[in-house]
Amino acid sequence: MSLLTRLTDPAAWFTAETAWRAALTSRRAPSPPQGGADLFLCVVDHFEPSHGQPSREVALARLDDWLVHYPKIASQHRDSEGRHPPHGFFYPWDEYDETEFARLADLCADGWGEIELHLHHRDDTPGTLRAQLRDAVTEYRRFGALSAWPDGRPAWGFIHGDWALNNSRATPKRNFCGVNDEIAVLKEEGCYADLTFPAWRHTAQPRQVNDFYFAHGTVHHPKGHDRGRSACVGGDTEDGLLLLQGPLVPWTRKGGLLPRIGVDDGDLAATNRYHPARLDRWIRAGIGVKGRPDRIFVKLHSHGAPDANRNALLGEDLDALFSDAEARYNDGQRWRLHYVTARELYNLVVATMRGDDGDLTVARDFILLPPPHRVARFSA
Repeated sequence: MSLLTRLTDPAAWFTAETAWRAALTSRRAPSPPQGGADLFLCVVDHFEPSHGQPSREVALARLDDWLVHYPKIASQHRDSEGRHPPHGFFYPWDEYDETEFARLADLCADGWGEIELHLHHRDDTPGTLRAQLRDAVTEYRRFGALSAWPDGRPAWGFIHGDWALNNSRATPKRNFCGVNDEIAVLKEEGCYADLTFPAWRHTAQPRQVNDFYFAHGTVHHPKGHDRGRSACVGGDTEDGLLLLQGPLVPWTRKGGLLPRIGVDDGDLAATNRYHPARLDRWIRAGIGVKGRPDRIFVKLHSHGAPDANRNALLGEDLDALFSDAEARYNDGQRWRLHYVTARELYNLVVATMRGDDGDLTVARDFILLPPPHRVARFSA
């Protein structure tokens, strides 16, 4: 964690440090509970073809690389239900390009993923933030993206650009949000869950790690999401906004005079390549709904459009991740693997909280149905 975070948020540092040291004592490969476990794997992408402000031609070429290669990779893999892995494209409204979005919507219409909302915004008020969210939702729905609540209101997942949910990252020179009670605004506008975290090395990182929990914002101070009520069987699913976090776990590797020590935040990147030991760490974090240890959720993130990351993910790493998960965590007895989108992840968490123990195919669409353009693809 950065020195700035240690100085400005010592409680968050202490909590993360304590979790880190405790987890270092566990080096064994993860084992499922008696009766086996369902493993849900979700990849969400801060998908920014215009990252770094390239030319429009470069941005479209980045996107086209995904359009061509991701179906080829995903079509070679299946989970325990025979489903191919879908990709979670959290597309940035502040970098919106109609041609990009239309092409991405076509990819998802063929069943290779779902589009959700990503937003970088600065110095906003609740009013200006609402206006941006409503404009984005209106435009995204024009292409058949986004789900809907049972009453017809738009429903969407959210990732905050610049790691600044609830005005939790500000400097004397720049404010990366501006809205202390952003969670309340998101929920009122239709957001089903925030999937921003972890945000390792950033002040936005909450104290509550490796957990799904419901949080509230407050107008009185930033970072209202720092703690919340853990998702548990029988718990209230409406009190606050659900934060679906990914793993934040330590690692060590022997070699040289001293062992190497680091933190794995579930980022799939050129600077943090996939390795089977990472999957073991993510599963060992045991993220899920309290009271259901037989359902383990692994939510990973990436910035998949920039050149280095795109080459790593589409070149080797996604194929390696899926191959490894299917080989080691999908024997049908000890482990049952399920590829899920962000929307399905939300549905499964809520269904589990409400005591669901039935058909997981039904639980995937427990509340929020697939977006209008989504065609479920079970075969190549």
